[in-house]
Amino acid sequence: MGAAALPIVVFTILWGILVFLGIALPLFVPKGPNRGILQVLLILTGFTCWLFWLCCYMAQMNPLIGPKLDNITILIMAREWGNPIIKSK
Repeated sequence: MGAAALPIVVFTILWGILVFLGIALPLFVPKGPNRGILQVLLILTGFTCWLFWLCCYMAQMNPLIGPKLDNITILIMAREWGNPIIKSK
């Protein structure tokens, strides 16, 4: 299973709009000593949220932890797939 391009493009555009708003909207705020800090804060917040979403989405493509199966389930799967496991006594 590979990563689908559509969700990545859609969410990248969505976060791009939010980051743009983080740059554009503070321009209309009256000048003050913390104006630059506010702009950087909003840009970094948007970028880190997008990066977190991307990492979570991509981690689902190749998970490090798989499902936990019972021994009986493993034996049945091996038999059905043509590689029977012989139980030792």
